Formats: sequence, structure tokens, C-alpha cells
Amino acid sequence: MNVVKVLVAAPLHEKAIEVLKNAGFEVVCEEYPDEDKLIELAKDVEAIIVRSKPKVTRKVIEAAPKLKVIGRAGVGLDNIDLDAAKERGIKVVNSPGASSRSVAELVVALMFAVARKIAFADRKMRGGVWAKKQCMGIELEGKTIGVVGFGRIGYNVAKLAKALGMNVLLYDPYPDEERAKEVGGKFVSLEELLKESDVVTLHVPLIDATYHMINEERLKLMKPTAILINAARGAVIDTEALVKALGEGWIAGAGLDVFEEEPLPEGHPLTKFDNVVLTPHIGASTVEAQMRAGVQVAEQIVEILKK
Repeated sequence: MNVVKVLVAAPLHEKAIEVLKNAGFEVVCEEYPDEDKLIELAKDVEAIIVRSKPKVTRKVIEAAPKLKVIGRAGVGLDNIDLDAAKERGIKVVNSPGASSRSVAELVVALMFAVARKIAFADRKMRGGVWAKKQCMGIELEGKTIGVVGFGRIGYNVAKLAKALGMNVLLYDPYPDEERAKEVGGKFVSLEELLKESDVVTLHVPLIDATYHMINEERLKLMKPTAILINAARGAVIDTEALVKALGEGWIAGAGLDVFEEEPLPEGHPLTKFDNVVLTPHIGASTVEAQMRAGVQVAEQIVEILKK
């Protein structure tokens, strides 16, 4: 009897591995292999599981004759060649809801960190400087948050913002009025949202229509007191325009978890600003989100391969 082999090419929660093993699959684990190694590992597997890395390219897919399903423990599928998978009839599954709460909580944390200059204060303290006067911040209660993209994560952010006593503006090409009511939110145009919001947070996928969506022209619409948060995809913001906006004071600050180039190169212009808080793409990096993501993907893979 042939044993079904599953390649886990990224860190996966032990509960997810258990789901696969309990289904009688042989599980091969190799964290983040490069393309050549992935090609070699994929040649006799029926499923591959990845996170935001490694890339499952056309070459990898073509080198895996038995491959039936690719699982992404997480949301975005930009590291999987979907066309190549489709041509071969290979299913691609992910776990879109698994990290929504974790990303939303990070967004709120970044909002507070910028509004209260927490990272700046911490750096000063470690350097032996008591920078009390330089750490004047703002309260978030009563301020307006503009949520760009009202999907799962945007909804969770809006829910938390409402609980903080913030006014909620929403922009989405497909407005869901029922859910908007739940969070006390109001749909407006992107231009109005940018003009009126004290905090703007981005929750859109990276597609042609959203590439550099936040450009020079749109940054100029924002209030000089506004904070920009991005925990979606780096390329939704034109980085050069953002550096200019921060340098020339068009906006008050930014909290960024994602970048056009990851990892962010050493000495990058964004690292020079005291009013910017940077985190290394950790939106989904919680124990709970990783467990949910892994288990959801593992269960879908079991279901597909058992069929």
C-alpha cells in the first residue's frame, strides 16, 4: 500500500502535524528550503504546506508529478504560482480567518505605539535619556479611524476601534452594510476617508488595483496629524512617497509591519524616523493564530487526499 507523503516546508504547529499523522500520512519537515531543495523534496509528495515562504514556483510544481494539493498556513497566496497549479488541477487551500484577530490586535498595538511614542521612549530610556517632554502623545478615544478594506481583518480592527471609542470610517469596493452597522462604521470614498481620518489602516490584498494605492497624491490628502498603519502587504504603499511624506511632515507618523522589500534592508530610510514603529511582518505571529492556521490547512489537506 502506498503511503501518502506530505511535505511541510515551513514551521507548522505540532497540532497540525498531529492531524496529518493521525490520517496515516508520512510527514516530511524541512523549514524554508530554497527552490532547488524544494524541487528535490517535492518529487514524490502529494501535498506541500508552506507559510508566506518558501515560493512554490512553476518549476517546483512541474517537478512534483504526484502533487494534488498545496496548503498555505495563512492568508496571502502570492508565493504560490496559482496558474501552474490550476493547469495541473492541483488544489490550493489556505486559512484566511485564522490570523484575523492576531493581525487586528497588532494594528491596535501599532496605533498606540505611534500615538504614545512608546518605541521612541523605550529607545531613549535605554540610552539613559529621560525624554518626558519629547513624548507628548495623543488619545485615541474620540478620534476617527479609517479602515481601508473591510474584510475579516478590517472588521476585527473596526470592532476593536469601536470598543476604544473611536469613530469608524470604512472604504471597500464591496460594502457590507450589515457588518458596518455592527461596528458603528460608515462607508465613504477612499478620498474622504483619507481626508477625515486621524488613523488610516490598510487591509487590502496585493493585486494590480492596490499596488501603490497609497501614493504621493493620496498621502497629501491625509491630515498632518494623521497616523498611517500597514499590516497588509508592503507594496500597497509607495515607499518612496511615504519616506517623503514623513520627511516633509505631511503625516504625523506610521506603524508598519510589512514592506516592499522584506527583510527591510539595513539602514533603510524608514529606520531613520523617530515617529515610525517597525515590526518584522509579525501580524500572524501568535501561538493562537499559528495553531488555527496549521490545523485548518491540515484538515483541508486530509479531506482532499482522503477523497
